[in-house]
Amino acid sequence: MAFPIRTVLLTSAAAIAAAIIFVPAEKATAASSAGCEGGGFVIRQLVDGTTVGEGDTTIPASNLGAAFLVDGVYNEFIVVSSTFGIRDYAFTGVPNPLDITGGRRTPVWAEKTPDHRGLVLTSAVTVENEGGDIVIERSGTGDLDMKIQAKDCAQGGIFQMEPERGDHTTTLFTHVLDPEAFYFDNPNFRAREGDVVPFKDTTIVVPARVNIANDFSARFVARDSAQVAERRQEPTCNNQIRKRDGTFATVLHCGGVTRWDVASGGRMGFVSGEDAVEVAPGATDCVQNCQAQNRVRGRAVVLGFPFPVPQDVRLQPRSPF
Repeated sequence: MAFPIRTVLLTSAAAIAAAIIFVPAEKATAASSAGCEGGGFVIRQLVDGTTVGEGDTTIPASNLGAAFLVDGVYNEFIVVSSTFGIRDYAFTGVPNPLDITGGRRTPVWAEKTPDHRGLVLTSAVTVENEGGDIVIERSGTGDLDMKIQAKDCAQGGIFQMEPERGDHTTTLFTHVLDPEAFYFDNPNFRAREGDVVPFKDTTIVVPARVNIANDFSARFVARDSAQVAERRQEPTCNNQIRKRDGTFATVLHCGGVTRWDVASGGRMGFVSGEDAVEVAPGATDCVQNCQAQNRVRGRAVVLGFPFPVPQDVRLQPRSPF
């Protein structure tokens, strides 16, 4: 089975080195546009039974139940009204030239939950919804503010959550993958770890990479993407991952749960498809007006991932609890 044309599904260092493909910026941009074609969100499951489509609008607090559905062509998720945590994020499997699901519904997140430590969202919800991009925002006690930005696309940088607190302290986010998804230490990156490769008009050192995959979609791959956030190391999830020189790296990362301390004004998002397996710098620090967007901006080495993912690189156990 083959990943999209830019991706290399080879695990030996020599084979990967021989087969790397570079894509000009204009081709990457075109691919991104195709992945979003026809996308668009509708908010459903409000108290009065109405829906919210394109345009700028405000949903009164009285019209919010415990949760509401953000329903897209390619992606959907449930928003918890009082926290702006999300549940049941999934790709729908609707056909698209850049589909990574194999045409089937593909759950990713069971939940992405912020701990507001007693603060609660209470205001109306503001919505900006246009052309497949949606921004929803709500504020509450203690100058708490939460913003969710999403793009309805078949792959790319398509989702992020931003907390802001009046006391400017961090917010703990707990991410729980759907049972059908798992984190793994990508062996294609381990095979090239430490190499210097081109990126745009400069170079970058290949790092280790933790990705998300499943056992039924040969093209589905994703990764967490953070700005001004730090993942908690999990000593109870102690994984020994073999490196290219035969030694082992200690990876304190669970297979189904991650916890992140996110700065006020920072963000937690994720990217999917080719963006998740390209060798590119991490997101730059941003605490104001940060955008959910596709990360490919020019020439990038895309290392791909093996499918099915070998058992020895699947991170264990699933949870630190």
